Amino acid sequence: MKKLIPFAATAALLLTACSSGNYATTQLPAEPAPTTTSAAPPAAASCDKSTELQSYAPQGPLPTPMQMPTGTTMAKIQSRGRLIAGVSADSLHLGSRNPISGEIEGFDIDMLKAVARAIFGAWKGHLELRVISSPQRIPVLQNNGVDIVARNMTINCERWKLIAFSAEYYRSGQKTLVPLDAKETSVMQLSGKTICAPAGSTSLTNLMKKNPAVKPITADSDTGCLVLFQQGKAYGISGDDTVLAGDAAQDPYAKVIPKERFSEEPYGLGINKANVDFVRFVNGVLEQMKQPKAGGKKSDWMTSYDTWLGGDLGVLKAPPAPAYGRTP
Repeated sequence: MKKLIPFAATAALLLTACSSGNYATTQLPAEPAPTTTSAAPPAAASCDKSTELQSYAPQGPLPTPMQMPTGTTMAKIQSRGRLIAGVSADSLHLGSRNPISGEIEGFDIDMLKAVARAIFGAWKGHLELRVISSPQRIPVLQNNGVDIVARNMTINCERWKLIAFSAEYYRSGQKTLVPLDAKETSVMQLSGKTICAPAGSTSLTNLMKKNPAVKPITADSDTGCLVLFQQGKAYGISGDDTVLAGDAAQDPYAKVIPKERFSEEPYGLGINKANVDFVRFVNGVLEQMKQPKAGGKKSDWMTSYDTWLGGDLGVLKAPPAPAYGRTP
């Protein structure tokens, strides 16, 4: 069976070979220099499965763009002139570089465009995307290397100890990608097989809990796992269904095992723990995105889902409802 095709390797090169004229894109250093913040992070609140999705509730209507309240995180971003966000550039449909336009696009990127519009009135010229790996997501927020991370990051209690999250903006689940001619119908049948999962992800933890007999291998990016699969160094890939749908779309010799989704992965936008005001603001933006428009037209959130994910993952009736109740 033919395994190696050039798309993934080409995509990896495109991560740094192209730039966009609509927003700045930079490759983030592995360890960005720390910066100071005047606000102390709130003390860690108790967290369990019943409360881990709770975020900070919005406080009143969103301020008018370009009129952010003095002294807020949003005012600092406005003064700088751009929102700085950590993203993926190789997760097809979530955050990936368009090889024609050079722009990073996808469902996660649409969330960031909405936040930038709410601060500046427009996102073009005011959104800087910094390409980060999966293991960098939390450190770049702690070190203030970015204002926000939109990189298919699962909300959980362990991460709440380190960063803050917006309310849930999408619910994914873990599946497994295997060769097109594979006979396995469950990850439980992959004992002894080498399976790739992104480093620093919940996917790796979930995989080993589900079947400790697989042989794990990691990569820093989604494309890294896909390249290992195409080179025959990994028999399969385990990860979010959103990511695997993009992988399968790039490789005609791969398929996602159907009907086996063995985790729930609620996505949140990551923000520094000290910036509770910004979390509340972002939650207001997400609420606005999820509201149907006048005349029965689809919400901005649903339009984005249908554009990027609906074709692979099916019809959704509504976005996930927010959960609030967290206090600083």
